[in-house]
Amino acid sequence: MNAQLPLILIPGLLNTARLWADQVAVLGRGRPITVADSAAADTMAGLADAVLRGAPERFALAGLSMGGYMAFEILRRAPLRVDRLCLVDTTARSDTAEQSSRRRMLMELAIREGIDAVLPMLMPGFLAPRHHADARLVGIVEEMSNAVGVEGFVHQQLANLGRADSTGDLARIGIPTTVLVGAEDQITPKDRAEEMASAIPGATLVVIPAAGHFSPIENPRAVTAALQAWLA
Repeated sequence: MNAQLPLILIPGLLNTARLWADQVAVLGRGRPITVADSAAADTMAGLADAVLRGAPERFALAGLSMGGYMAFEILRRAPLRVDRLCLVDTTARSDTAEQSSRRRMLMELAIREGIDAVLPMLMPGFLAPRHHADARLVGIVEEMSNAVGVEGFVHQQLANLGRADSTGDLARIGIPTTVLVGAEDQITPKDRAEEMASAIPGATLVVIPAAGHFSPIENPRAVTAALQAWLA
């Protein structure tokens, strides 16, 4: 691995740096790593600009789910600064009308009743079915969600609602790219990953076994190994 290349990791919806803790512990040996804030603004442009303001001149970039949407925006704004790209449990597509409607409903519910009211509706999609009863993983998701809070969640959903469709950008990505997807991801399933990997020239597709949408915490060893190979 190029141990000197800085790495920026971007968490997704209702995620904090805890999402990437296992990866940081391994990849951070001799490598500067920054975990971005995916709730710091309510537009993708604002989120991308905030990352770029604090970023080194050139870096590797990996984002999960909403973090992938942010990564596409960063790549559009500063293509020469991104050395390589890893898209994790995400999609290049914009929301359908039904998905946008659900985001607005969840925002309104969070504002009215708090994150605890929203989380039971999201948890089944966040984790693979095999992990729904895993108290440790459920606890990590609850801890992250409470840390993001209602204001952060609203910021994130507004940014997601306003994001651009990135499918037209895929063929123009000319840097080493890996696409990771949990084998049991129900939110951005394997066909979305295959769509991106087939459209990005030379991209590598890695399917993470025994993992859903939050693969970095569900199968941390496999995700870390894939990131090591991508950074090599």
